[in-house]
Amino acid sequence: MTQIDDKTRTELEAAAFRTLVEHLRQRTDVQNIDLMNLAGFCRNCLSRWYREAAEERGVPLSDPQAREIVYGEPYDSWKARHQKDATAGQKQTFDAANKH
Repeated sequence: MTQIDDKTRTELEAAAFRTLVEHLRQRTDVQNIDLMNLAGFCRNCLSRWYREAAEERGVPLSDPQAREIVYGEPYDSWKARHQKDATAGQKQTFDAANKH
């Protein structure tokens, strides 16, 4: 395996994160429930992880601010333009996967 120094690793991880965020911004047809059902996380999870990482470093960031970073616009705006009601099948899959 190639040895990568910490600075380069961080830069590569940041680049991969930016690419993932841009991909999710472009794929507005992929609903959060689809992501949750297939991958176990969604845009909101990603924004929460971003906020938590900021807080760990002493950077104050609210949920709405973190969501805007991930969605590329205010969450309510994105939701109004792109979010569709979940189908019965999507809800059933989600509920089955999230039973504890």
